[in-house]
Amino acid sequence: MKKIRVFVAGASGKMGQEVIRTLLKQDDLLLVGASDIRHLGMDVGFVVGVPRVGVDITGPLDAEILRELRADVLVDFTNPQSVLKNSKTAIMAGVVPVIGTTGLDETEIEEIRTLVAKENVGAFLAPNFAIGAILMMRFARESAKYFPNVDIIELHHDQKLDAPSGTALKTAEVISEVREPMIQGHPNEYEKIPGARGADIGGIHIHSIRLPGLIAHQEVLFGGLGQTLIIRHDAFTRETYMPGVMLGIRKASDLTELVIGLENFLD
Repeated sequence: MKKIRVFVAGASGKMGQEVIRTLLKQDDLLLVGASDIRHLGMDVGFVVGVPRVGVDITGPLDAEILRELRADVLVDFTNPQSVLKNSKTAIMAGVVPVIGTTGLDETEIEEIRTLVAKENVGAFLAPNFAIGAILMMRFARESAKYFPNVDIIELHHDQKLDAPSGTALKTAEVISEVREPMIQGHPNEYEKIPGARGADIGGIHIHSIRLPGLIAHQEVLFGGLGQTLIIRHDAFTRETYMPGVMLGIRKASDLTELVIGLENFLD
C-alpha cells in the first residue's frame, strides 16, 4: 500500500503536536517532515513526547525541502501571518496544502484559488475539522428555514488571534444560503456602547468570547414565537479535530482544485 507522505508546518504548536501524534498511529500516512521556529534540529518525537521517529524539525517552510522529501500533503496549523505564504510555497512545490489555520480573508483565499488553477495542484481549507461542528452547521442551516431570527455565540481560548472564528463565519454563510438578509430586534434599537450587539452579517449577530479555560465552543441560538432552539458544539480537547484532519489528508491528496469545508468529504 502506497502511503501518503505528510509534512507538518507548525509542528511545535499544540495543534501541530496533536497532528503528529495522530499521524504516527496511521498505517496509510507517513510523516516525512516538520517545520517550526521552535525546537530547530530536534527530533519531532521528543517534541511530542514519544520515542525518536527520525524526523528533525526544520526552520521556515522551504519548497526545496518539500520536493526533496517527496511530500504529498502539507498540513498547516501555524498562524494567520504564515499560512498564506506556506500554502503558496506548498502549491508551487506540487504539494497539496491542508489548511487548518484560520484568519485568511477573501482576497487571500482567491490568491490560493488562482494559484491552484495555474499549477494544477489541489488545496483544502477547513474552518473547522471537528465532525460535530460540521453537523452543527448542517443542523443550523436546516433550522434557519423555520427560525430566521438567529444569533451566533462563539467561545474560544484567549490565545486565539482572529475574531469572529472561521466556524462562526462559515455558520453565518450556510444560514444565509436559506435565509434572506433581515433586521433583527427592534427597528429603533441602538448600541450604548459600539459593538454591544456583536458583528452583523446580513442581520445575523456574531458574538466572540475569549477567555482562559475555554477551548472551542459555539452556540447557534434561534428564536421563534414562544420558543427557542439552541444548537451547541463543544470541543474539549484537540483530539476532537484529529479524525477530521486525517480524513482531510486522505481526501485532499488527490485534489486538483481548492475545496473549502470538511462537509465536502462527508457522506
